[in-house]
Amino acid sequence: MAAAFAGTWKLTDSKNFDEYMKSLGVGFATRQVASMTKPTTIIEVNGDTITIKTQSTFKSTEISFQLGVEFDETTADDRKVKSTVTLDGGKLIQLQKWDGQESSLVRELVDGKLILTLTHGSVVCTRTYEKEA
Repeated sequence: MAAAFAGTWKLTDSKNFDEYMKSLGVGFATRQVASMTKPTTIIEVNGDTITIKTQSTFKSTEISFQLGVEFDETTADDRKVKSTVTLDGGKLIQLQKWDGQESSLVRELVDGKLILTLTHGSVVCTRTYEKEA
C-alpha cells in the first residue's frame, strides 16, 4: 500500500502553515522564508524501507524508515524528534515526539493528489501536492 505514495510531488497549495510553524516555535524570519518556498517531496519505497526527501531552496531533508519502527529525526526547523510512521486506512501517519510535545504528519491520497495534514496541539495545517513523475 505504501507504494501508492511513491513518486515526485510538488506543493501546489498550503493553508495555515505559518500558524503551524509558529506553534512549533519557529522564528519570524524562518517562517517568512519557509512560507514562500514550494518544496518538492520525493517518496521512494524499496522493500520495507520508505524514504521521504523534501527539497526546496530553503532547506532539504531526508528520512528513511520502516513502518512501525521508531527513528531519530532532525526536522527542517532543527528539532530533534523521535518519529514513528505507520500505515493506517490508506494513510501514512508520522508521529513526532520531543520535549514532552507531539505533532502528527498525515499523508493521504485524495483524487490523485497527496494531502499532508500537519497537527500540533490545536493548530492544523493542510498542504496539497500534485504528482510530477
